[in-house]
Amino acid sequence: MSEFWIFFEKGLRHILNLYAYDHILFLIALTIPYAFKDWKRLLILVTIFTIGHTLALLLSVFGVVIIKVNLVEFLIPITILIVAFFNLFTAGKSSKQESISVIGFVTLFFGIVHGLGFAGYFKTLVGGSANSKLLPLSEFSLGIESSQIIVVFMVLILSYIVQTVFRFSKRDWTLVMSAFVIGVVLPMIIQSEIWNR
Repeated sequence: MSEFWIFFEKGLRHILNLYAYDHILFLIALTIPYAFKDWKRLLILVTIFTIGHTLALLLSVFGVVIIKVNLVEFLIPITILIVAFFNLFTAGKSSKQESISVIGFVTLFFGIVHGLGFAGYFKTLVGGSANSKLLPLSEFSLGIESSQIIVVFMVLILSYIVQTVFRFSKRDWTLVMSAFVIGVVLPMIIQSEIWNR
């Protein structure tokens, strides 16, 4: 049981880490158009990310997929940018029911990309044969899922406060936060090492 908590906690810390804020930015961009009543949709999106992340780690552990770190570090902010721009163009529209396929695909892609970016560290973390990494990978993925739910819940609380106490409309809140995310992500893309080739 103590070994379960080791990898579960590493999954938690992997997301709840202010130095690796790219993931938190993605979760903010993913959550801001929604409210508490949309919790099932958000849970599906968070789980889609975890599936993508776990799949990428699995493929990397078994040596099926190997990708350059520079490319991964470039693609991560690109996926965040896509979700933030999607929010800008759909803010205030009631078409969120149809949009899960687009956002779901980007979320899965982000999960895969982020998983590939973490694959090297994960391999050194668990060591041993590929088969011995399956259980730690499951425990780690549960930690990721839990931490994402925590972040989503915090964003929903903040959203609720801003919209009820400060009387922001849902549309304005989505526009402001999407613009904030874009403002943080653009320098990450511009400063990416992929341009130094």
